Amino acid sequence: MVARRGDSPLKRFGIHLLLIAASVVAVYPFLRVVGIALRPGNQAISSDLRILPPNPSLEHFRYMLLEQPFGIWLWNSLWIAAGTTLVGVTLAASAAYGFSRWEFPGRRAGLVFLLATQMIPAGLMLIPLYVLAARLRLINSYIGVTLSYAMTALPFNVWLLKGWYDTIPVELEEAARIDGATELGAFLRVVLPLSVPALSVAGLFNFMTAWNDYLVARVMLQQADLFTWPLGLQRLQGTFSTQWGAFSAASVLVAIPVMALFYYTSRWLVSGLTIGSVKG
Repeated sequence: MVARRGDSPLKRFGIHLLLIAASVVAVYPFLRVVGIALRPGNQAISSDLRILPPNPSLEHFRYMLLEQPFGIWLWNSLWIAAGTTLVGVTLAASAAYGFSRWEFPGRRAGLVFLLATQMIPAGLMLIPLYVLAARLRLINSYIGVTLSYAMTALPFNVWLLKGWYDTIPVELEEAARIDGATELGAFLRVVLPLSVPALSVAGLFNFMTAWNDYLVARVMLQQADLFTWPLGLQRLQGTFSTQWGAFSAASVLVAIPVMALFYYTSRWLVSGLTIGSVKG
């Protein structure tokens, strides 16, 4: 729902009021997490309704940054997420181009098969992923985890990029080939620059898949020095108690790279997420 110039003042006021309420609902949980992170001691619940505690403290942030290998966990997660983004977007961009531009036997069946794989729950894929990684000796390896994330995100990315490639006129590539460009050159110099919004969305999806995942990392990584931040934070949960303040502080810290990435890619996200909504 978007307010337009011709709308009445009452309608515009109602739309803005609804958007403000939705924003408050979306931001309030994060603010509560910040409040728990700044609250001294280990109190997850308080009768005080204020967002920020009356005597805020950075002890939980200091504990995570100085007394826990939190930097190593973040570095491992960044390394794996960056590798997943690079591998996933590269494979999806080339595969989607083939599905979009070329007619070959099994093309439609291949697209349907890729779509059907999205219906398989992630938990059911853990055993085959582990067996393949074990046979390839990729357990406790960044490469094994990166390939696992990239392959599981590949079907969605192929469909996403194919929908974008379909909107790019073929005549642009034909003009590039007339000027002497090869098929690969036309793809790299014409199609990919025009596909930056879709590539941004695919890259963000790959990054978030690897950044937030716990199950695959728990199965594939068993050495403490290779733990990602979701595996590392599990160590804060004991049998009879949980360090809620440290949990909240870590949640705030791990959100910073994601918010920075969203801010950097925001210029392309709107057009990338509306792929296929308009045909002309």
